[in-house]
This record gives sequence, C-alpha cells and structure tokens, in this order.
Amino acid sequence: MRSTLVTLACAAAVAALPTAAAAATSKQTLTGTDGPGFTITMSKKSVQGGSYTITIHDKSNIHDFHLTGPGVNMKTSVAAVKTYTWKVKLKPGTYTFVCDPHKTIMHGTFKVT
Repeated sequence: MRSTLVTLACAAAVAALPTAAAAATSKQTLTGTDGPGFTITMSKKSVQGGSYTITIHDKSNIHDFHLTGPGVNMKTSVAAVKTYTWKVKLKPGTYTFVCDPHKTIMHGTFKVT
C-alpha cells in the first residue's frame, strides 16, 4: 500500500512538471500589435524584469512598432505587414512603444519592475 502511494505521488509530481514549465514560459511572453487602423497596443501594462519573447503583429504597411527602454531599441519595418518575434531582456524601468510615422497619436508605455 505504501509503495503504491509513493508511486502515485511521484507520477503526480512528474505530470505537473510540464504544466509548471508551460506556466513559467507563458509569463515570459508579450504581444504587441500595430494597425490595421491607427492603434498600437501591448498585451501587458506591467511585468517583472527578465528574458521575454515578444511577438509583434504588424498589420499595416503605413505603421511600424518601435520599442525602446533600458537596453532595448527594436522596431519593425513600416512597409512590411508581418509578424516579428523578438527575444529581449527587460530591465526595471519604463518602456515606450510608438509608431514612428504617427507617434503623436500611436504610442504607449509599460513598466518593468
């Protein structure tokens, strides 16, 4: 009986590992979008510092998505309509994202703690 309980406990622990890893990975992702209209967004307003995968959906050939902040200065092409994937290390501070051609109306920020 005792060995059966130990076996079940071990099996439950092993089964939980992929779930924990997936949860950790999902916390380290961000999604940004520009267009197709005059909108620009980031999926979160505040995140903890660390390594992130940022997916940018650039949906317009008249916009770009330009991200700047401590140690980061990345942007998409104005002419391209495509999805970009960036690997970045976010440090504490404020990050700004803008569409360079329309920066007065298309801009936003998020905080990294």
